[in-house]
Amino acid sequence: MSGVGVRGATVGDPDCPFCHGMGYVRLDVPVGHPNFGRLFPCTCRLPQLEVQRNETLRTLGNLSALERYTFESFNPEGHGLSPERQANLRHAYETARSFARRPEGWLLLIGGYGCGKTHLAASIANYAVERGMLPLFVTVPDLLDHIRASFASNAAQPYSERFDEIRTAPLLILDDLGTENTTPWALEKLFQLLNYRYLARLATVITTNQELERIDARLRSRLADPELVEIVTILAPDFRLGGAERSASELNTLSYYSDMSFGTFDLRRHELEPPEAENLSRALTLARTYASDPQGWLILTGSYGCGKTHLAAAIANERVRLGHPALLVVVPDLLDYLRATFSPQSGASLDRRFEEVRRAPLLVLDDLGTESATPWAKEKLFQLLNFRYVARMPTVVTTVMAIKELDPKIGIRFMDVSRCTIFRVEVPPYLGGTGAMQGPSKVHRRRK
Repeated sequence: MSGVGVRGATVGDPDCPFCHGMGYVRLDVPVGHPNFGRLFPCTCRLPQLEVQRNETLRTLGNLSALERYTFESFNPEGHGLSPERQANLRHAYETARSFARRPEGWLLLIGGYGCGKTHLAASIANYAVERGMLPLFVTVPDLLDHIRASFASNAAQPYSERFDEIRTAPLLILDDLGTENTTPWALEKLFQLLNYRYLARLATVITTNQELERIDARLRSRLADPELVEIVTILAPDFRLGGAERSASELNTLSYYSDMSFGTFDLRRHELEPPEAENLSRALTLARTYASDPQGWLILTGSYGCGKTHLAAAIANERVRLGHPALLVVVPDLLDYLRATFSPQSGASLDRRFEEVRRAPLLVLDDLGTESATPWAKEKLFQLLNFRYVARMPTVVTTVMAIKELDPKIGIRFMDVSRCTIFRVEVPPYLGGTGAMQGPSKVHRRRK
């Protein structure tokens, strides 16, 4: 090992027997060795380098502006939330606290605007500071700006040093992944950063309002590793809007189905053949069981007028009766509702309306497959259903289509027996009387 100067400067300890004040050394290794000819900081420089590293992290981070974001100032019960969303927010809070106490692995917080994910991430950082650690908290667009700035000829710190200090930070908190300008260069740098920390198993917290499927595949492969990453999806609405539950009242048609309950459902025993009556009875029992504790997805298929919409509406009405919110929407209406945001007169953005629907505690999608199957419609429906599939959110779907006739990307999720129950209602259409098909016709209740 021999001392080596850098740019003629004496940066180490003049009395150091290894570098003799030069600050860098070359290892005594044979030609062909991976470290042959490489410069390494001398051990006498390590305290100085640690000070510089901490100063860099303070400069890059923005914790001084986030001091008020602590676990003590976070309300884990939310404001006016349903019991399900309160439990979800409390789970996110407890998970973040547990990570802060023992920062190991990765924590990925997914949620809409204003749901509290940044507050929890900053709370983790501030907790680490209280314990004597120096985390790096930075939004992803700012991080990329810092890296770009290091390429300038007058940069105070060269790119290689700055990037190395970022990727080796003992605790890195990346806020708002997905809001950056996704150029090839930006994706490359983010992959290099996350891949290094993934391989080194360095403690990392990431927040995003994007579902995993919309994140670059290389990044997603690291973020979705269950052995390293704990994913928490926060369902709370934007607290800046008052925090109250938003029911997507412009779209929710459940009020039109108020008379469709389990009590008014007609089993039609007087007109059906025994196998058909047994099938309809099993459908009612399945719907009742699901309504008592909605877990996973329930897919009801069958011909028009067989009673599947009544059962789906009864599930939603039962949840509302028990004090839980539910959203029922006819699929073509949903797409019209989203398209309306493109109008200059629209008072809501597409993202805002889409968030209202896909984060509904219980979503009932009626008549899937009757919509105009344009590429845009297929994309939106896949985004909606895939988000709820990944987040394991209770969902009821009715369709007259065979599963194999649906968009394959959606159909393959329906076929996952670990999350979905498919039941075909095999009875002829109900043509009169009181019961399964009472209520406004679909032609009249569909809003234009």
